[in-house]
Amino acid sequence: MAKIRMTTPLVEIDGDEMTRILWQMIKDELLLPFIDLNTEYYDLGLEKRDATDDQITVDAANAIRRYGVGVKCATITPNAARMEEYHLKQMWKSPNGTLRAILDGTVFRTPILAEGISPVVSRWKKPITIARHAYGDVYKNTEFRVPGKGTAKLVFEGEDGTVSEQEIFSFEGPGILQGTYNLDSSIASFARSCFSYALSVKEDLWFSSKDTISKIYDANFKEIFQTVYDSEYKEKFEEAGITYFYTLIDDAVARVMKSEGGFVWACKNYDGDVFSDMLSSAFGSLAMMTSVLVSPDGCYEYEAAHGTVQRHYYKHLKGEETSTNSVATIFAWTGALRKRGELDGIEELVTFADKLEQATLNTIAKGTMTGDLVLITSLPNPVKVSSLGFIQAIRAELESLL
Repeated sequence: MAKIRMTTPLVEIDGDEMTRILWQMIKDELLLPFIDLNTEYYDLGLEKRDATDDQITVDAANAIRRYGVGVKCATITPNAARMEEYHLKQMWKSPNGTLRAILDGTVFRTPILAEGISPVVSRWKKPITIARHAYGDVYKNTEFRVPGKGTAKLVFEGEDGTVSEQEIFSFEGPGILQGTYNLDSSIASFARSCFSYALSVKEDLWFSSKDTISKIYDANFKEIFQTVYDSEYKEKFEEAGITYFYTLIDDAVARVMKSEGGFVWACKNYDGDVFSDMLSSAFGSLAMMTSVLVSPDGCYEYEAAHGTVQRHYYKHLKGEETSTNSVATIFAWTGALRKRGELDGIEELVTFADKLEQATLNTIAKGTMTGDLVLITSLPNPVKVSSLGFIQAIRAELESLL
């Protein structure tokens, strides 16, 4: 068949370690043979971020703003060990945090359900979508190592010259400080994104934080959500037959475990990071969860919800065979291609994305899968294949569908 032509580029953001290896395999086996792939490429591998003083991350975010759709490979957020391993100039901040801050979007993460892969929580029958705030909090924090005895204070200097000051703690010895922030405008955008998404999928929306402890910071989230709901979405929710409610984060966790799924759970930035990993693992595998960042002005950035699969990468470097699950990375590409096709009116691209997803799920349903799924599948006599073998099996299934 003739290759599908694209009229507008996708912003392609490459990453690190084993997911970078899978990225190229997916392109070579599942995309380039079928699509005249049109991308604007940004390498967010750790070495390139270090060489450009992380400017390339900013450039990638601005490219998504220009073109409207991006697809991203998993990247490393360096810690002290990574700084030494890669000989970095400094401990660069999370690239995802930078992208989220520039795009001011909300991250929606949903598990991929496949035949023969049953959730660990037996009551779960439907996917649970995590809506994660994508601005501020610990991803843009300011940290300080307290050298010794002294007093820590919060100080705000207003533009009009007024100064507000509050003591945080009186240190008797060395310790640590951390400052986080957020914006009412970003929280309101987050709330609107969540309400709109819940309406689009006709699912209940939960929002959780800890306003009993964080009586100003978390309470502000709660109040803004309620105000936006009451003034803009209450009647729409009632007409759609869905509900919104707020609960404490610990109560939400208990409720989630006892639910059947089928709702959207909105969380602050770090809460959403943690619980999306919990949900993806409990639904089957960390490599079986989609993630899309949606900005208020209609930009989309698709990626896998998991990390760079460091352990498998070290095996790969030694020449050892790996069996790494590429499903979420494949679905990042299909999500971006589908959205590009929808925005540009290219029905062939939308259909291709649908068939590639179906081919991926069919491959698993027929018992061919990577090692992580072999350990948890209920299918009889599953066949464990290599990282490349899995992708090639998907290609064979895709060709039969096409």
